[in-house]
Order: sequence, then C-alpha cells, then structure tokens
Amino acid sequence: MNYRHAFHAGNFADVLKHIALTRCLIHLKEKSAPFRVIDTHAGLGFYHLHSKEAERTGEWLSGIGRLLATELPPEIADLLSPYREAFDRVRSFHGDDVYPGSPEIARGLLRGEDRLILVEKHPEDARQAKENFAFDGRVKLLERDAYEALNAFLPPKERRGLVLIDPPYEERDEFDRVVEAVRQAYRKFSTGIYVIWYPLKAGLPVDAFYKAMVDTEIPKILRLEQWIRDERAGDGLAGSGLLIINPPWKLKDEMTGILTFLDKILGSGPGHKVRCDWLVPEKSK
Repeated sequence: MNYRHAFHAGNFADVLKHIALTRCLIHLKEKSAPFRVIDTHAGLGFYHLHSKEAERTGEWLSGIGRLLATELPPEIADLLSPYREAFDRVRSFHGDDVYPGSPEIARGLLRGEDRLILVEKHPEDARQAKENFAFDGRVKLLERDAYEALNAFLPPKERRGLVLIDPPYEERDEFDRVVEAVRQAYRKFSTGIYVIWYPLKAGLPVDAFYKAMVDTEIPKILRLEQWIRDERAGDGLAGSGLLIINPPWKLKDEMTGILTFLDKILGSGPGHKVRCDWLVPEKSK
C-alpha cells in the first residue's frame, strides 16, 4: 500500500469532497439527535502544505490555494462558510500552512454527543492520526482494514450518521470492493448518508462502477462530478466524483451552484466541466 494523501492534500478533489462533506454534516445537525461519522480511509487528519510531500507535487496550489485567493459571491460564501471555518480552527492550533482533512473537518462539526470513528490501515499514518486526535474523547482511531471496520461498526447505536468512503483506488479491484462494501453496509444501515469518492481519469472502469451501483438497487444516489480537464488530454487525475446515498434534500440544489462556481475557478484545461444529477432517483411512493 503506497498511497499517502500528504502528496495530494488540498488539491481540487479534496476541495469538492470536503465541501460536500461539510454540507452533509451541517444538514445532519439540523436535528438535535446525536449522530456518528465513520471515515474509512482517514489518513493523518490534517496536513502541512509546505511539507516536503505537498511541495513535491504542488497540487494544493491549483486547489485550495486558488479557492482561498478568490473572492466568493455572497451565496457561495454562505454555503462554504463551514468549510472555511475549518481552516480557521485548525490553523489557529497548528499554523497557517495546515490543510484540514476529512477527519478534522468532521471533528470540528461534532456536538457533545456526536461521535467520529476513524479507520486507517497504513501503520505510520494511523499512529500519527491517533496522536493528532488523542485529546478528543469523541474520536476513536482504528488501525485496520477499512471494509472490515465498516461492517463491524454498522449500524451505529445512534441510528443516524454519515459514512465517508474514499479509498486511493490503487488496487485493480477497488471499485468492486467499494460496491460490495456499500451493498453490505446499506443492508445494515439503510438510513445513513454515504459519501463515496472516486477518481476520474482515462482507463478507469467508471462506467462499470455506475452500473454496479445501479444494480445494487439502492435508491436515491446523487452523483457529483468535476473534470478540471479532458481525461484524454494526458495522464493523471482529470477529475473526481462523489456518489451520495440518501443526500439531504437541499444538497442537490446547493451543490449545483457550488460545482458551477468551482468549474469557473478550478477548471484548468480544455474539456473542464461538472455534473450534478441523480444516478438513481428516489423510489416513487
């Protein structure tokens, strides 16, 4: 397992994923009942953008760097305020070059009775993440396989929650593993919000992934995608997507506006585009 997110923290894919995550959590908090968040591929929790890993790729410059340098329209600024507040919070403790990953973003949005389960298989990253969050009793870190842990912790005792699944897709069968994990998880916890990240680049079986997800017969799957360039124009990541099962009812409208804005500021080459649609609509009653 070679993937280390420190090389990619704050890139355009992180921006989309973390904005969508914050919007989902904000909507979960609209009800007073506690919830649980499970992050299956947690990483470190936060990252230094001037580390040797981040400096080596410089991906954050055309992602969060560009967003932070842009004056936001009022309606977008309002929707992105929880995401921006995550920066203020983590940087007040760790310095101005820090980017909050999904664990820190989720932790910062927890209330007193909410809980966060972090799963990280890479031993070094798991050790560091455990140190990073040891001060917060609402957070539990597990060094184990993501899919085994997911099966073990569902359904959450709170019966409300969000599951973030964002593997690196290094293995050839990762898309298949994700589909099977989601199928099993949904059987145990059909009311939860599931946020599933995936890469968009030439040669990946994304169309087969769509079909496999449709074939699960899970209803109400929202698809969010952003290409920063045409995937045929070169190697490397051309875009990223999210499938969100049971999205909050306002999310599609919110993310349509957000994606349109992100396309304007992060699209970097011919063929850049976005999509926000239903992969699977809600079942008619």
